[in-house]
Parts: sequence; C-alpha cells; structure tokens
Amino acid sequence: MNLDFAFFNWSLVSSFILKGLIFSVQLTLIAMIGGIALGTILALMRLSGKKWLVTPAALYVNVLRSIPLVMVILWFFLLIPLLIGRPMGAELSAIITFTIFEAAYYSEIMRAGIQSVSKGQVNAGYAVGMTYAQCMKLIVLPQAFRNMLPVLMTQTIILFQDTSLVYAIGAYDLLKGFEVAGKNFNRPVETYLVAAIVYFVICFSLSMLVRRLQKKIAIIR
Repeated sequence: MNLDFAFFNWSLVSSFILKGLIFSVQLTLIAMIGGIALGTILALMRLSGKKWLVTPAALYVNVLRSIPLVMVILWFFLLIPLLIGRPMGAELSAIITFTIFEAAYYSEIMRAGIQSVSKGQVNAGYAVGMTYAQCMKLIVLPQAFRNMLPVLMTQTIILFQDTSLVYAIGAYDLLKGFEVAGKNFNRPVETYLVAAIVYFVICFSLSMLVRRLQKKIAIIR
C-alpha cells in the first residue's frame, strides 16, 4: 500500500482539522467543569448518610457507569428531541451528554478525595463552631481537589479521547475533521494515520503534565 502525505498542508489543517479540534477542546473543557461540579454534588449526596440523598445519587452513578458512552450519546440525541418537541443540534446534545455522563466518573473520584481527608480535621472544624457546609467548603473540598487533581486530569484525558465518539451523531469534532479531509483529498488512510498521531501527541503530552503535577503534589504532602 502506497502512502502519500504530500497533500497534508497548513491550508488543510486550517480548513478542516482546526475546526474539529476547537470543538473537541471546547467539549472537553465544558464537560470537565460541568462534570466535576455535578460529580462533587453527587459525591456529597452519597456521603451525606441520608438515604433519600444516597439512593438517587448511587443509582445515577451506577447506572451511567454501566452503560457504554456511545449508547448514552445516541439516546440523548434521538430521545430528548422527542421529549422537548424540537430538534437539538449534535454539538449541544454532545455537550449535555458528556457533562451528565462524566459526572458519574468524577463523582467517584471526588468521593475518594473527600474520604481521604482526615476526619480529625472535620471534627476540629466542628469544635470551633463550623457547620457541615463550612467544613466542606473550607477544609475538606480544597484538600480533596488537591489530592485528586492528578486523577481528575487523567479522567479528563480519557474524556478528550472519548470525544471522538460524537461521530455517531454527526458532530464536527477532531476526528470528523480528519475524516472530511480524507474524503476531500481522497486520502482516507493517510488522514486516519495522522489523526492517530495527533491524538497520541496531545494525550501523551497531557499525561506527562499530569505526572509532573503528581510529583509536585507528593512533595507538598
């Protein structure tokens, strides 16, 4: 099989691939922020000790963690428009789906982070007159975020990789950009190979940053 990479130039990158990369990064950042926020709420619900909070949070997490992401993407894209009575764009559907789905994984990470904080510190907070909310805001959550930051970033790298699944609903992500470029230049094999290299470079670079961050956090401890 003969491979020809001569077609790959900056005009191709700017016209096809850059557009997809921007959406993939946007989707990753929005889903990460929303997922961590919702996941933290779910983690606090599961650690509250109140059954009426623990049960729905545990059900949410366990159900979503048991379903393939591509199925969740298709469900939201096909079923939500039927419920709201109007079509929803592929990009908006992907953002909502990823945020809701990733919250289940971030929730477990945050729950582990919260449990890693010594109960003695919480008791000390209560001893000086802090409420439960104040203890969580000022003592537990800051330490939990710091302890779990490398794991949160690792999950975000996985999230970036998973954004390629939005091809199932036609959203224009990084992989879609390479696919369109391959079709337009009649070089599908070359573009998919370059796509694999780009994904590897991005994810490997982020993994190295996470490793350095992990070492710094270990020094602080």
